[in-house]
Amino acid sequence: MFEGPSSEYLVPYDGSFAVSDSSTTPVTDALRHKGKHRKNSREQLSLLQQVLAAGDRHSVLLVFQAMDAAGKDSTIRAVMRGVDPSGCQVFNFKKPSALELDHDFLWRTTCRLPERGRIGIFNRSQYEEALVVRVHPEILAYQRLPGEINLETIWDDRLTSIRQQEEHLARNGTVILKFWLNVSREEQKRRFLARLDDPEKNWKFAAGDVKERRHWDAYMTAYEAALNATSRPWAPWYAIPADDKPYMRARVADIIIEALQGIGLKHPTVSDEDRAEHAASRAELAADE
Repeated sequence: MFEGPSSEYLVPYDGSFAVSDSSTTPVTDALRHKGKHRKNSREQLSLLQQVLAAGDRHSVLLVFQAMDAAGKDSTIRAVMRGVDPSGCQVFNFKKPSALELDHDFLWRTTCRLPERGRIGIFNRSQYEEALVVRVHPEILAYQRLPGEINLETIWDDRLTSIRQQEEHLARNGTVILKFWLNVSREEQKRRFLARLDDPEKNWKFAAGDVKERRHWDAYMTAYEAALNATSRPWAPWYAIPADDKPYMRARVADIIIEALQGIGLKHPTVSDEDRAEHAASRAELAADE
């Protein structure tokens, strides 16, 4: 089974992660995200994605979670630049539809898992059910759950379901990497104000984002619980400092590349029978005038 690469930002598997100890600014050389490093990362990831598609044995699932304005969209865009679009799927999960609410909470993300040979990206994910719903438990009233709801146990139950599903997927060839883009409250404020001050960025601003900011401490409690419950060798979480966007993107790219290099991707082996067919095809083409 796949085991995620080590990193200074790897969330421990023993439940000891603390948001208060997690840095929002770089703890390693911030210069490595410049120029040549970015170009090399794009080239490496593009080549690895080609071999992933050719081998058709593994799928890759990248999960991005963060507070508003942490840079999820721009990180996905920057890291995946240069990757063949036909080999990549991006899904954004917002308010569940009526159809999705008629299924269990994992159904809508399960339907969008990547096929073998492809990279799937979740911009927000099933984890919202133990994050935003935990902060706003009144949402549960719309989910038509059977029986009485126990707020003391439902979040652990949901995280257990997520953890068990991830282990099942990993056993069956899905490489799972999860990134919490850890932005500070001060930097989030600065970015919100920048959106308000720049007419070309006004469209990015939503008053609801500021309302959610009022629940910052509750969200940090929910993130800490979720990451501790579900960071495992087969589906690790990485708490990436998000106050420096170029650095954040570079670290995400490095982890993805190291993970793909670690699973031994290879082009398919051509059999003797295939070689014979190739030789016959070559001869026929050579003789075709």
